[in-house]
Amino acid sequence: MRRIDIKKFNALAAHTRSPAAAYVSQELDWFANDDETLLATLLLDTVDGDYVGVVLGRDEMGRFRCIDVESSLPTKEDAEAWIQRAMAWHGRDKQTTFPQGDGKNTRPLDLFTPIVPPGKLHPSFVRLCQSKAFAPARRLIAEIMPHYVDVDGNFVEQFQTTGFDARLWELYLHSYLVEEQLFIEREHDRPDFFVKKYGKSVAIEATIVGRRTDRPVSYFKTEISLPRDHEEVLRRREHEIPIRFGSPLFSKLQKRYWELDHVKGLPLVFAIADFHDDQSMMWTSTALIDYLYAVRHDFHFDENGQLVITPLKIEKHKVGNKEIPSGFFFQADAEHISAVLFSASGTISKFNRLGRQAGFKVPGHVMVRIGTHYDHNPNAHLPRPFKYIVDETQSETWAEGLSMFHNPNALHPVPEELFPTIAHHRFRDGQILSTLPEFHPYASLTMNLLGKE
Repeated sequence: MRRIDIKKFNALAAHTRSPAAAYVSQELDWFANDDETLLATLLLDTVDGDYVGVVLGRDEMGRFRCIDVESSLPTKEDAEAWIQRAMAWHGRDKQTTFPQGDGKNTRPLDLFTPIVPPGKLHPSFVRLCQSKAFAPARRLIAEIMPHYVDVDGNFVEQFQTTGFDARLWELYLHSYLVEEQLFIEREHDRPDFFVKKYGKSVAIEATIVGRRTDRPVSYFKTEISLPRDHEEVLRRREHEIPIRFGSPLFSKLQKRYWELDHVKGLPLVFAIADFHDDQSMMWTSTALIDYLYAVRHDFHFDENGQLVITPLKIEKHKVGNKEIPSGFFFQADAEHISAVLFSASGTISKFNRLGRQAGFKVPGHVMVRIGTHYDHNPNAHLPRPFKYIVDETQSETWAEGLSMFHNPNALHPVPEELFPTIAHHRFRDGQILSTLPEFHPYASLTMNLLGKE
């Protein structure tokens, strides 16, 4: 038996946790046997003040689940000793599967075995499957899939073909919701997720800005596809990108999910990510804020050197013959949409980094992340840069970089306490007021370097 880092435990067993356990216990330590076929956690019972040991083994689906538990242990040392004995007992015959009796006729989703002809495979899927640089992501996703419910019945086919980006975004959202310790229900085919906690519920529908049809798909290119200069960024963010965000959001609005019996009266959130071009997430998020609230912000420094932010009203966005009104939250029926959830980090690189943090790696692989993050200095007008090597010492979370933009006109506002680890943005008196975590990245680029083994 050996101690393991919580990041490894989370990668292997996070989806087995019950959010209810957090009410009565606190995780103190995590253990594994040598080949990681058994895991264990040591808990403090926060009600009685004693200790609990839990041993987990893989079931028929490959999910780590409880196979042994002992409570009311008087000391932490007693709990650790019990865990050591229990793991030795369950591992005595090198058993790797511990059937629970409820997985006989089901199998976990296998994302990586192609089910369509090679010519139909998405180039990003092919690269994900074949590149050594993305081995951490493959291993992490393989651990997640036994817990994922495919309500539509076509998740694997779409992930491997034309729906790669959209399905990856859904998988990211699922991982975040698990990390947030929310109860997730997937009994309906729409909206995509229902989450519950503290007696409150929220419905979440995922969508993306789809890829441009005038560019070949090259999601894993080593070169960076960005606008040529700052002027092009400003030009495209003013009109083109709001229109790109507006199209899927408006399409989802027409679905009228709030009229479904199982959605009526609940907060409804649209979760969107931008996959329209290579590396587009690195520079388009500002355009989403402009479009949602129909304002952009100018700034200057007053005579005392203090930052002054001035909101500027936006009426419309126009490119060629295409014209849309600005202000998604102010459109007809938009009061039924409680908030928009967005991240520039819901990419395969996120899975790769968190997989590497958990210890999934290949020899000779070095991963470097560079990007920008929010500067909490009230006078700062630019984000701060960051750079680090991705390894087991880092502590990135699924929530990192995720923002919720609240609708000021929402009929059913989102309970912010259900989503405590992300950034929240509200619109009041023409200004956007934000509550941000200590480290909130705007965008980042992950470089994969492969040396000799």
